[in-house]
Amino acid sequence: MNKHHESTGPSSAQEQITLRGPAELADALPYLMGFHPTDSVVMVALHGRRGRFGGRLRLGIPRSPGEWGAVAEQLAECLVTGSERRGDKPEGIVVFLCQDPRPGETSRQVLERLRPLAQQLRTACGSLEVPVHEALCISDGRFWSYCCPDTRCCPPEGNVLAMPGTSVMAAAAAYAGIQVRGSLRDMEARLLPSTADTGGQEQALDLAAAALVPRILDGSGREQVGEETLELARTLMRRIAGAPGKAGRPEAGTDWGDDALIDDGEAAALVLGLQDRKTRDRAAEWMEGSEASHALRLWRALSRRCVGPYTDHAAAPLTLAGWVAWSTGDEPGARVALGRALQLDPEYHFAQLLHQACNEGLDPEALRACLRRERQSRTAGTEGPVRTETRRKPPQPPAGRQDGPSGAVRPGAGGPHGRTRRRNGQRGTKSGR
Repeated sequence: MNKHHESTGPSSAQEQITLRGPAELADALPYLMGFHPTDSVVMVALHGRRGRFGGRLRLGIPRSPGEWGAVAEQLAECLVTGSERRGDKPEGIVVFLCQDPRPGETSRQVLERLRPLAQQLRTACGSLEVPVHEALCISDGRFWSYCCPDTRCCPPEGNVLAMPGTSVMAAAAAYAGIQVRGSLRDMEARLLPSTADTGGQEQALDLAAAALVPRILDGSGREQVGEETLELARTLMRRIAGAPGKAGRPEAGTDWGDDALIDDGEAAALVLGLQDRKTRDRAAEWMEGSEASHALRLWRALSRRCVGPYTDHAAAPLTLAGWVAWSTGDEPGARVALGRALQLDPEYHFAQLLHQACNEGLDPEALRACLRRERQSRTAGTEGPVRTETRRKPPQPPAGRQDGPSGAVRPGAGGPHGRTRRRNGQRGTKSGR
């Protein structure tokens, strides 16, 4: 179970609007997060007399109600203490519970099923002397308030959400250039393996593991494998860069189009090669300019090729995708990619650190500057070992499924070199994280 929650800092937008009542809060949620949360607890801190939005936190709703009490306490503490680190203690909190009905269930039944969780969240926030001003349940296109007893504005059957693009927040977001990137489920789907036949890719991964893992674990061959991996990545990035400009290829630039540009053997060699920490850190240098967009498409494509017993090998390309997305200003995309990496491998240190840094609203320029120096020193022939600096241990967030990204870091966080893992009879490398 992934134990890393997603938290975001206050928006830097200068435009201010006033939201009145549950309806406008419900309509504003996708714009606050950058996507439509699904199967999620979302908590937003309010600051000052006028209730300015502050930090935001998202966590997948734990399946077991037995976990709700502990999760509620940890979520409240994470949001309040995180807000205090960034500035002031919140004056209040708004809670959103977002979940569509299960098979055979109605949205009204979702409301009642989640009511104990809403109450536990209100109690946990109250114990920290921060009141929950509003708690909403959003399900199947309707919303209810757990706090408002007035049936004139909050009827038992709920209220229908406003049509997309018609709310006050939608107008303000359009003016400010803020985009909603679809649902969380849709964003996660872009990073998941296809449900089509994956036998060929799995076989290619087996062959690549047999050929590359012994060389990676052998000190004399590791550097050469790294150079081969990076050169193959450069080749595929050039191929991706050239594809959109070709006439008669409407699929170019789409996920399907990118997948079609990379054969199984190439994908397998890259996936295995990126399990080496130093190689992964060098690949992270493709983080800005035209390189960044091509690298991001490549890392996403590779994450979709990690199938069968190699599923958790996707932590490396997913972390690279999250880093490039964060570096280029796509924080929602970064949180989803890093969250997926941590779902697959909760102990993947580079993803943990990026997750925390992004959550705390740090500027990615510090890490970009570090990577530029590493690149320049290598070009000058003075490359030294890539080291990791962490100012403090990442906090232990609550249990539950979630997404999203983590302190000022330098690349290269990870465990000991040469660590291996055996799964289903296959041998794969996890050389540092």
